[in-house]
Amino acid sequence: MTVVVTTFLAVLVLVAYGALLLSVLLVAADRSRLLPGATDAIRAVIGPGALWLAAIVATVATAGSLYFSEVAGFVPCALCWYQRIAMYPLVVLLGIAAVRGDIGIRRYVGPIAAVGAAISIYHIGVERLPGLPTGSCSLDAPCDLIWVERFGVITIPVMALAGFLAILTLLFAYAGRGADPTAETIQ
Repeated sequence: MTVVVTTFLAVLVLVAYGALLLSVLLVAADRSRLLPGATDAIRAVIGPGALWLAAIVATVATAGSLYFSEVAGFVPCALCWYQRIAMYPLVVLLGIAAVRGDIGIRRYVGPIAAVGAAISIYHIGVERLPGLPTGSCSLDAPCDLIWVERFGVITIPVMALAGFLAILTLLFAYAGRGADPTAETIQ
């Protein structure tokens, strides 16, 4: 069962990274005038649902982390806990913002997701670069232990990074775009 869940989550990660790459390429093509208006068309489609998509990403990431620790029995390390501390509140904050249509949440959620992404990047480095200082990691739950690796590169911190980057992209590239520009926040 763990193999099925981790493979499913790894496929979602590939989709998230693919969407992020596509977003970057569309912005570059639009700015260089190769595909003028391409980003506006994508924003018009994704924009109205960006907060909901970000809330779904946070919910799936949270459910995945809880699955790993509570069902699969993986003991989270200190860096995993810091990433969880960044991700878990995003479920509630983005859920409320999606219900209210409040894109002003970006100024609160953005820094949390950015810190979570930075921790994920560091954790990936700890996994891949032996000898990198791990700080508060313990022998019982070492930060350099790779519990899951799918497609040769996707580990739990890589999954977390995909979630944080997807949330940041949805919030800053798409949220509020394609929607009523006067509805920045609900009072």
